Amino acid sequence: MNPVFSPAAIRLAPGAAPVACVDIGGTKVAVSVADEHGVHAKLSEPTATRGNPDALALQIIRLVHQSCATAHVAVADIAAVGVASCGPFVLRDGLVELAAPNICGGLAGKARGLPNDWTTALLEAPLRQAFPRVRVENDGIAALEAERRWGALQGVDHCAYVTWSTGIGLGLCVDGRILRGKNGNAGHAGHTFVSDNTDALCGCGNVGDVEGLVAGNAIARRFSALGYADAAALFVAAGAGDAGAVAIIDELCRIMGRTIYNLVATLDLQRVSLGGSVFWHHRETLLPKVRSHITGKLPSLTDGVELVPAGLGDQVGDYAALALVMG
Repeated sequence: MNPVFSPAAIRLAPGAAPVACVDIGGTKVAVSVADEHGVHAKLSEPTATRGNPDALALQIIRLVHQSCATAHVAVADIAAVGVASCGPFVLRDGLVELAAPNICGGLAGKARGLPNDWTTALLEAPLRQAFPRVRVENDGIAALEAERRWGALQGVDHCAYVTWSTGIGLGLCVDGRILRGKNGNAGHAGHTFVSDNTDALCGCGNVGDVEGLVAGNAIARRFSALGYADAAALFVAAGAGDAGAVAIIDELCRIMGRTIYNLVATLDLQRVSLGGSVFWHHRETLLPKVRSHITGKLPSLTDGVELVPAGLGDQVGDYAALALVMG
């Protein structure tokens, strides 16, 4: 069963010092403050991709100050900052920098159209200079922690969270242990190959990986010439009976279904929750199609495996960063 999400239950203990929550995506950055009254004072802006490689970190520091002002919280009272960020990460002197394909234009080059030549974006070092305690995790890992604490993965020891959004990200848990890897990049199945393709350029430089094929920005790049300007237009056309749009969606789900099947077969998972803007806005169409590529395949591995919508719904990102600094 997919647990019912109750936002009222998500708050710090009475008298606890407030914390700041930062959600970094390829499209936007969202910042909020959490205290004993809940999560509030949320501010959001397009992700900074112009200027020097510290532009994103400076944007976050400014937004934390503005969110605190909106919440009537003194910045000096912020006990910790939780940062859930798209990746991959690069560690420099033990501190996280982002090598994110949808932020750093120096990875795939000018063909992706990003207005910078960064190979990494500074993140943890500037934040640690501004705040007393900072925890940075891949957004898939952070969302997994939130889903295990409050959402659809409560009480499940072998599970994954999948975001189908601007990019494709995952968080993985086996034997009750969250997998992180050598640089905190475990779960980057969006950059694996499940299909041959020579025209789907991912921001990481790969051609034809999962993210380059099915992510929100990939849909716009691959299919705009066919009249589908973005994911929303594609699904509207499919809903109107456009056979071409239906065929494209079926293929997107085949790729995502294979990706999740590979995870189930490799890690012996019990349950996978799915979120992200592409999935969440079209979940009634996507979920059964993705399930069909898993159910019945090698029953010894797939029988009883559940694919469910994220228990935190479209608020996964809001609570992912908070899960990093709870307790």
